[in-house]
Amino acid sequence: MKEFDFESHKLKAIENYRRVRPLYEEYAAVIRKVLLEAFNSLSIKIHSIETRAKAIDSFGDKAATPAPNDPNKPYYPNPLSDITDLTGIRVIVFLPRTLNVVDGIIKTQFEVLERSDKTQSLIREDKFGYGSIHYLVRLDDNRTRLLEYARFRSLVAEIQLRTILQHGWAEIEHDIQYKAVETIPNTIRRRFMALAGLLEIADREFQAIQDEDERLTTQARQAVQEGKLEQVEITPDALKAYLDKKLGADGRMKEFSYQWTAKLLHNLGFSDFKDIEECISGYDDDQLSRVLWGTRQGQLSRFEYLLFAGMAENFIKFHLWKDQDWFIKNITRDLEKLREAGISTGAYLPTNRKLAEQAGAANAQAPG
Repeated sequence: MKEFDFESHKLKAIENYRRVRPLYEEYAAVIRKVLLEAFNSLSIKIHSIETRAKAIDSFGDKAATPAPNDPNKPYYPNPLSDITDLTGIRVIVFLPRTLNVVDGIIKTQFEVLERSDKTQSLIREDKFGYGSIHYLVRLDDNRTRLLEYARFRSLVAEIQLRTILQHGWAEIEHDIQYKAVETIPNTIRRRFMALAGLLEIADREFQAIQDEDERLTTQARQAVQEGKLEQVEITPDALKAYLDKKLGADGRMKEFSYQWTAKLLHNLGFSDFKDIEECISGYDDDQLSRVLWGTRQGQLSRFEYLLFAGMAENFIKFHLWKDQDWFIKNITRDLEKLREAGISTGAYLPTNRKLAEQAGAANAQAPG
């Protein structure tokens, strides 16, 4: 029997692919655009989207792959149509639950020709590993009827969907370059299996942490609305909920600003919002703002003025910037302004600071 000329088959395939590869690069960009628009419209947070058109050398090697049941025949007789990953997209998400959300988006936005869950196939085949979900997709008819997408009508793309831990596993596993399970030394195989289990547990734990965080956030917001302030731990989100209710919402405030102010509150010694409420009770945020600045300032600035009025020297003593000369100069000037305006400042000491001072006094009195 005449032997099949794999080299000639490979060179012809490369020549044909080289001419159309730019189209597959464009196609990858289109798939990415469709996915990003869908993610943004639904406020889905992902780690990244990677795209590529298959490298020419890689395509040539794949085109020259022999058929498993007949090594004298090519596995891909018509490489351009038989090889389905000429356009490749990899979507990497942070947490396992997002996989289900993205799965739904892919099914909605594209015509899905094939879907395979590599994790489930590994379990069925009793192999170790840490898989991902693979799709073969096409643009649906609604898009390819549009002139801008018509040239992609017959093209197929491969989408891989995985968590960031699955991605890390795949990259390291690929770098070690054991292509067949049977060729892996037993000591390394056992370590791979143990690591796969640990990563699966880590993925689940990250998801459980996010779920718990969302539960606590919802619970804190509800407690703020119900006035159960002693039950609310000071976090940036809880602080925003508290201030929106007490001082009115202010869309100019950034998440970073709430994070910084929550850190300041902890440093000042506040343990919950009941403490804060006691400290600022009886002061008018608008009045304080106009005394200090002549105008009504933003939500967080007015809140700091309330704390300052309620604590006065204690605010300065435990502030994050207490060692900065410029801060001491400015805050001392502001304290004089308040007193000159007839505003009686307090000396509130938050619970944690009281406890710390009491403990310090007790230690000082204890026999040496």
